[in-house]
Amino acid sequence: MIVYRDLLSNDELFTDSCKMREVDDSVFIEVEGKHTTECTKVDEAMIGGNKSAESYEEESADASTSGVDIVLQNRLAWVDMDKKKYQKYIKAYVAKLVEKLTETKPDYVATFKKKAIPAVKRILDNFDEWDFYRGETDFEGANGMLCILGYREDQTTPYLLFFKDGLLEEKV
Repeated sequence: MIVYRDLLSNDELFTDSCKMREVDDSVFIEVEGKHTTECTKVDEAMIGGNKSAESYEEESADASTSGVDIVLQNRLAWVDMDKKKYQKYIKAYVAKLVEKLTETKPDYVATFKKKAIPAVKRILDNFDEWDFYRGETDFEGANGMLCILGYREDQTTPYLLFFKDGLLEEKV
């Protein structure tokens, strides 16, 4: 399995078990998700327990969380974002990516900048259609990538966009 991590924060963002494809001239990796509910109830029978008919034990409340599977499984946190904050964030984030690319792929930097402009414009032009998430340890997306959640035309199928050049692949 391949785990995709944020290049800057090292947070786990998704795995190759998800359906994915490159979009926006390979600037983004689009990962399709689905709505799911995770239940955290512990059934004693699963661990060899057996309730006694003679003793009364308080039933614990069933806890469940609903949301997009990729967000839940990777503990991504929602970020309150307005257009002005996003513009400030994306300018700083792209600068950090360019700095990293200059070290690793200097010949690609100009191409990346050229391709990133229309991809970012797409996000800004439809800003109200997106939700933003950050990795588990990255406070307010200050250090790493903001993951961008949108919905297909059917308005029920979620997908997330991740900057391709902001990802590290880790085989586990």
